[in-house]
Amino acid sequence: MVILLAKTIAVSDEVYELLKKFKLPGESFSDTIKRVLKRGGRLTDLIGTRTITKEEWALVQKRYNQLKVSEIQRKRMLLEKMKKE
Repeated sequence: MVILLAKTIAVSDEVYELLKKFKLPGESFSDTIKRVLKRGGRLTDLIGTRTITKEEWALVQKRYNQLKVSEIQRKRMLLEKMKKE
């Protein structure tokens, strides 16, 4: 019996679209990355070199926290509404 372990990685929408373009029919994203790396390529050949800046990451975190607070408020409102019914 073979058990394959996997790791989850997060990529930007831009990187995802680039990976889709490189992906061959029937190939997984893992296969695509492995194929590029095995032929002597680098990940940057596949997806580019743009990384997120600290400022951009701070904006992502701020927006995420805003959404989290908004979701908590929405849940509270729905629970209150359900109690009244």
